[in-house]
Amino acid sequence: MSELQRTPLRDFHAAHGARLVDFAGWEMPVQYRSILEEHKVVRRAAGMFDVSHMGEVDVRGPEAAKFLNHLVTNDVAKLFPGRVLYSPMCYPHGGVVDDLLVYMRGADDFFLCINAGNIAKDLAWIREQATAFAVTITDRCEDYALLAIQGPKAVEIVQTLTGAKLGLVKYYHFTEGTIAGVHCLISRTGYTGEDGLELYHAAGDAVALAEAILTAGAPHGLELAGLGARDSLRLEAGYPLYGHEITQDISPLTAGLGWTVKLDKGADFIGRAALLAEKQKGASHRVIFFKTGDRRIVRADTPVLDAAGLIVGRVLSGTLSPILNESIGSALVNTSAATQLLAVDIRGAKLNLHLVKPPFVALKKTS
Repeated sequence: MSELQRTPLRDFHAAHGARLVDFAGWEMPVQYRSILEEHKVVRRAAGMFDVSHMGEVDVRGPEAAKFLNHLVTNDVAKLFPGRVLYSPMCYPHGGVVDDLLVYMRGADDFFLCINAGNIAKDLAWIREQATAFAVTITDRCEDYALLAIQGPKAVEIVQTLTGAKLGLVKYYHFTEGTIAGVHCLISRTGYTGEDGLELYHAAGDAVALAEAILTAGAPHGLELAGLGARDSLRLEAGYPLYGHEITQDISPLTAGLGWTVKLDKGADFIGRAALLAEKQKGASHRVIFFKTGDRRIVRADTPVLDAAGLIVGRVLSGTLSPILNESIGSALVNTSAATQLLAVDIRGAKLNLHLVKPPFVALKKTS
């Protein structure tokens, strides 16, 4: 077995009592004291996550914008300096290579954030597609650490450590500034459904920044949070996770991410023909979200049954919602069955699935 990769905060996590696990080849904190309590503190006050395992890529050159608009399904042409765009990146058949964030720093200067488990695959794909464009692709993964401070008090806490006017940074916008003496790209984004910030900074500054934020946040109720709470929070918010709600076999349209697929953006993009055909003909499957009214967790790959007991799909993600105190999840089902009575069998007990349009709980994102 290859040795697990470590973020610059690995020893910081151990010193604060984290339970470290293998996540996509990285030694990461899954929890510190309780996934349930860490989830609740993010909804109530603020949590700090180490997401330094995520990948960063510079895309620069006179055709950077043109290239990215060819690479991703969303409309890069609508970006301006300081704006962030969420988008899937697809294969020609319409399946998803990855979902990512595109940051526009200037007309020929962009920055991508990609998923940790997909870094090598994504970089190879991006470089292969870039050969026909006047653009330079630079792997910056080793250079950056990334902290996510999420929750209704997150911005207030970070504001105590910086002269940057964070209140002026709108949702899915970013700025640059110094936080606790550390230069950061300050992004008003996140993966919890709450308001908050993601702070990209030099890897060597990670421990100092984390300690400063933890100290400043303690009087406001901020706590450390691990990947366990990150997953339950994102599912409560109805956000997709690569390998679950979106995969190389589940297109953005099937996943309910049609708002990210700009078929008429005025630029051809990889996967457009397949996605256009899917939209015109209709998808054979559909991703749904559900709750059960029961605390028993419905695990991924559990068969989904129709009223006659026939298998019409499978569960993609499942967890216990700490806020609703019941099991929630997502599933891929036959489109023809998506509006019918659906159920799962949990060790001989039949649980009906109550379809929900996410988010599952009221969220506090800034506008």
